[in-house]
Amino acid sequence: MPLEQSRRTLLVAAALLPLTGGRAEAAPRRAKDYYDDAAELAGKDPVLRNLVKALSPGAQMPEVKAPKPLKIFDNVAVVSTGFVSATALLSSGGVILLDALGTPDEAKKIIVPQLRSLGVDPAKIKYVVAMHGHSDHFGGAQYLADRYGARVMMTRADWKLVTTGSPARDLEIADGQRLTLGDTTIAFHHTPGHTPGTVSAIFPVRWKGRPHTAMLWGGTNPPTATAEKRTYVSSVLAFAAHMRRAGVDVELNNHGLSDHGLVRMEQLRGNGGSANPFIIGRSRAQRFMKVMEIMMRGRIASDLEAG
Repeated sequence: MPLEQSRRTLLVAAALLPLTGGRAEAAPRRAKDYYDDAAELAGKDPVLRNLVKALSPGAQMPEVKAPKPLKIFDNVAVVSTGFVSATALLSSGGVILLDALGTPDEAKKIIVPQLRSLGVDPAKIKYVVAMHGHSDHFGGAQYLADRYGARVMMTRADWKLVTTGSPARDLEIADGQRLTLGDTTIAFHHTPGHTPGTVSAIFPVRWKGRPHTAMLWGGTNPPTATAEKRTYVSSVLAFAAHMRRAGVDVELNNHGLSDHGLVRMEQLRGNGGSANPFIIGRSRAQRFMKVMEIMMRGRIASDLEAG
């Protein structure tokens, strides 16, 4: 086996174990060591490389043109401003909307007409889930609640973040809660770090009639405080375990610039559905989470090095 291939194989194997396992603790690792390991684990994988870039210090999301709406699975539709996306999970009993973009105007002019353009009746939105309590994720929720009677869901911790002009306090999401609508059950897991009450979801999807299991990470951008970054790492580890038990093989994100998601939408649109780039497989889904963990450990190390 060539030396470089051997080195990469060993790194991947080591990275799938806890970072503290089998390593002397006497010499703390530098931030650069973590960033290099994450880049090595990502290799040439465009999804993982994009994640490394998104979690690097000083990362900025560029302004991009909003994509056209798209059904990325038989039962999943995505509408987006480019910066942030709303994901509609379509069930026999109605629609669960994960995030609601940033304003009532975006709900009125993007979510409603773009869902209709995909053959989805927005009047069937039964639940709007704010994956965390930042306005770009709940801004359109009250409009949808007022117009269609949708119930708005958020964790108790993040309901406390919202201010005047935000949706009226409605349903609270408990850690591990399952929501069933028609033929679909979605599981919510608290993944604090980005905000105190961020949730991430695991749910069934279908591609050309074949079943898969998807995850949607609820809040990607690292928090400022070191303690909250440590919380973020704990959330990554816990959610990766939930993913492993559920057999997650599909990765989704509400910020498509963080995970190559916008590019993958165009790939899917362009290939006529011959292959679905959001189906990444179970081992690659676990590597995605491992890259996230390593990058966050690097951000913690960067904080400590900065004093």
